[in-house]
Amino acid sequence: MAEFKEGDTEQLHQEDVDIEGGGGDSHTLDLAESQPSEEDVCSTSTLVKTEALAGDSDAKSATTSDRHISIQSKLEGLEGLTDLNGAGRKACPLCPEEKFKACYSHKLRRHLQNLHWKVYVEFEGQRMCICHLPCRQLRPSLNGDQTPGRLVAHYHCVVCSVTIARKTDMISHLKRHVNKGETEASYTGSSDVPFEEPAPTGQACEIMKELGTNVQLLPNHTTPQKTDTYFNRKMKTNRQLVFCSLAVLAEERNPLDCLDAFGATGIMGLQWAKHLRSAVKVTITDINEACVKMIRDNCHLNHIRVEGSRTSSRVPDGGPGDVEGVPIATVEVAKMDANVIMHLRPFDYIHLDPFGTAVNYLDSAFRNIRNLGIISVTSTDTGSLYSKSLNVTLRHYGSNIVRTEYYKELAARMVLATVARSAARCNKGIDVLLAVAVEHFVLVVVRVLRGPTQADDSAKRIRQLLHCQWCEERVFLKQGSMVEENLYRQLPCNCHGSMPGKTAVELGPLWSGPLFNTGFLRGMLFAAVQHSMEDIQPLVKTLICEAECTTLKSSVHGPTALTNQVECGVVIKVQKVDECGPTDLSGKRKTGDEPGNVMKKLKSDASLEHPPFYYSIHRHSIRGMNMPKLNKFLQYLTEAGFRVSRTHFDPTGVRTDATLDQFKSVLTKYSVPTYTNTTATQNPKETVRVME
Repeated sequence: MAEFKEGDTEQLHQEDVDIEGGGGDSHTLDLAESQPSEEDVCSTSTLVKTEALAGDSDAKSATTSDRHISIQSKLEGLEGLTDLNGAGRKACPLCPEEKFKACYSHKLRRHLQNLHWKVYVEFEGQRMCICHLPCRQLRPSLNGDQTPGRLVAHYHCVVCSVTIARKTDMISHLKRHVNKGETEASYTGSSDVPFEEPAPTGQACEIMKELGTNVQLLPNHTTPQKTDTYFNRKMKTNRQLVFCSLAVLAEERNPLDCLDAFGATGIMGLQWAKHLRSAVKVTITDINEACVKMIRDNCHLNHIRVEGSRTSSRVPDGGPGDVEGVPIATVEVAKMDANVIMHLRPFDYIHLDPFGTAVNYLDSAFRNIRNLGIISVTSTDTGSLYSKSLNVTLRHYGSNIVRTEYYKELAARMVLATVARSAARCNKGIDVLLAVAVEHFVLVVVRVLRGPTQADDSAKRIRQLLHCQWCEERVFLKQGSMVEENLYRQLPCNCHGSMPGKTAVELGPLWSGPLFNTGFLRGMLFAAVQHSMEDIQPLVKTLICEAECTTLKSSVHGPTALTNQVECGVVIKVQKVDECGPTDLSGKRKTGDEPGNVMKKLKSDASLEHPPFYYSIHRHSIRGMNMPKLNKFLQYLTEAGFRVSRTHFDPTGVRTDATLDQFKSVLTKYSVPTYTNTTATQNPKETVRVME
């Protein structure tokens, strides 16, 4: 259960605790039976720390004692507050004697079910049942006597245990907790591994398991404002995609020097070391001392030896830090700024995942990255990426953008343009392997190509985009200076000629090259199947179809052959082949292979580039017409001679090389008027007259 924090409670509930108005100390609410004093709180916290160090059972009792009896997750827990199987009359545990007199078990059970269990506020699986006990403080009257408040019934907050009378006020109060990241109830009882030992500070911790890796988390770990050990459960897809990209590179050559520049809890670097073992040499860094300490603790929790740590030698052979006397892997943990360590040492694989934008670390990442190495960048500043803070977008990425129907792909291309410019400053080019924009992050994975020629080729891919604000047609501007009046002629639409004024806007600079590499994605799909990552397999299959811009794709899925799978309406034939593609990395790179041969393989896919951007079928629907199903519409576009595919950026989007006019013509051709059937059913006599 969440630990009580007196200062936070007083600050959060100045507005909520007093429903009838007014302020001051007379309206301060209790946690349970009475408000403890400051000395009692200190002594209680000291006692909790002492009991937590005694053992697991004492720690559990210390963490669950703060929760009020009205907060239950199951009806059995509410009924277990009193002995309903015993004989005689029994009192309600949530009502005073004067409100509900003692009765027999069958009446008491019905009372608990119909009143307390049904009148509740639910939050993260916990029900805050209504409570009629005198938990609220007595309010002094004008003559000095203390009289109870008008509203006796109330709810106890599951997060901070404050009492609030009205249900709507409790819901608003819980929303404030969520906005501030104080959602302890979401993880107090949901850990995959039982509670093992308390945190060094005496606070209750959680052992969370993901992909076979255990990490220890402190309370308030879901918000960086409350603790330094930041962990986000919603980034599981991101961690798995990064892991699969590293696994593909590890099949090409090993061992690899890998860097997790922003370790936090160390979950990502520990997954690399635990599953790829000797193929990688993992380095986890963080600038915060608390994060570094927790990363080392998590290493010992997963039986991974910490290189260069004084605590790594304290675990004897055959002890809990080793398995049969041999550690699973070795990880280097360092307290260092990300820019510093990337300037000091070369790496084969670098992952950048700061809180927000990663533009401040791109120059350092490209300085010492080895040739044909991989850099993955995760950006979570969706406000600037998705055209909500245009001034921040211009400041961080140097691009002018507007809100469009394809804003997610626009954000991915803007990040890639920034990455390409940073690489070009170091005389390096990039080959984009993957660009994903899902949930609340944008992930780009690029391969580094050394040399000024590759840098020039990548720089030429950075272009301006001409976007029509009326029909949302778009086209990349050709290289070379042009007169401003002739810019509109590059758009396939005729909005400029039919409407006065400027109808188009120039966006960018953006990355105009492809966003996916088919061979690399096939290797990622194989790695996802090999390591049992079922969550991202549908996403990778969609990316493979999107990379080739086709609805039927033959892909490598594993050792089993000749099995068919249907994913998002797309039939994917799974078969075992010797070579995954022109850029397949299914085996170790031979000593005779030269970087020039790899460069030829990378350039062989240039003719198979997918068309940029996509159209939303709902955005361009015709009023009064029933559109065909999306899979049927893809088939109609294919029959018309266009390349089409689904896109992961938008579930209603269609990636195609057709222009917007061609797209609308096919959509209009196969759309059915909505009034045809309704008129025939509502006016059958008029239909007969017309037929006669």
